[in-house]
Formats: sequence, structure tokens, C-alpha cells
Amino acid sequence: MNENNKERLIILSDLWGAEKADWIEYYTSVLENNFEVNFYDSCVLGEVSKREYSEEKLHHQFVNGGIEKAVENLLKKEKENIIILGFSIGGLIAWKAGNSGLKMQNLFAISSTRLRYETLKPPTKIELIYGEDDAYKPKTEWFEKLEINMNILAREDHELYKKKEIAEVICKVIIQKVFN
Repeated sequence: MNENNKERLIILSDLWGAEKADWIEYYTSVLENNFEVNFYDSCVLGEVSKREYSEEKLHHQFVNGGIEKAVENLLKKEKENIIILGFSIGGLIAWKAGNSGLKMQNLFAISSTRLRYETLKPPTKIELIYGEDDAYKPKTEWFEKLEINMNILAREDHELYKKKEIAEVICKVIIQKVFN
């Protein structure tokens, strides 16, 4: 807890970083009532260049060292116990940081499809949310093997988290899971 007696919650962006994160306001406007909220641009954490700002170029940089660099930088910045809300690549960064010693009370990862390659889960409470129509979400067997509940939202795709009504649902889940 901080000096305001609020739990610290950090938000890790998707691969687009801050430039395409106007939707983040849907989360911060609600969560700031209950938490001290800090936002991290995953590109900045991963030292990913935005000079060629395309999904392909950003993704390539993340999978070729950017994820590891982001984990390393997050571990340097965060020393206290925190709650993390990570979107897409941000959820993977948080997951890997948790497995590298980051103190996490809760991990909420939304549309973090690359988790499907992970075999070791971090020692924290985990909530994963995916859209039913996200082609790259982990398979049912993955959830069963790692003993994680499947939270699949019907008729939603990978970018479900950019919708205001979905953000409201996710914020309610976070508040309920942290405080109950």
C-alpha cells in the first residue's frame, strides 16, 4: 500500500504503447477510485522503436528481445507488491516478470495470446480474459494443465479490451477479486 492507503495497480499497454491507448481511460477513470494507478508503455519498457509503427515491426521487436528487456526494466522499476493489469503483450511481460521475481498480488491479463507458449505460471492470483473469437487464445488444455480458470467472452475478438462496456466488466472483476 502507498501513503493514500490504496493498493498500487500498474497497467501495461498492448504492443501499440501509449500512442494508440486512448481507450485506457475507460480503465483508469474507474480504477483510480480504488487504486493508485500507474501506466507503463510496453514499447518504452521493451526499448522497442516506434520509428516503423506497424504491428509486424513492433511484434518482431518484442519477440526478438523486447519482451525480455521489458521484463528486466519492469523488475528495476517495481520493488513493492503490486497488482498488474496487462493488455496483450503487456500481460505476457507481467507473467514473465512474475516468474522472474516481481512481487505481484494479482495478475489480470487481457487478450494475452502469447501466454499459450508458457509452461510455468507465476506465484500469484491470476485472471485471464479472452474473446471467444480470438484465434490465438490458449487452448482449453493449456488452462487445465496450468490450473487457471477460463474467462472467455462470447462473440468478442482480440481487441475486446478497447470497448467501453468490456472495460467496465473487467474493472468490476478486478475490484471484486482484489477486495473480496
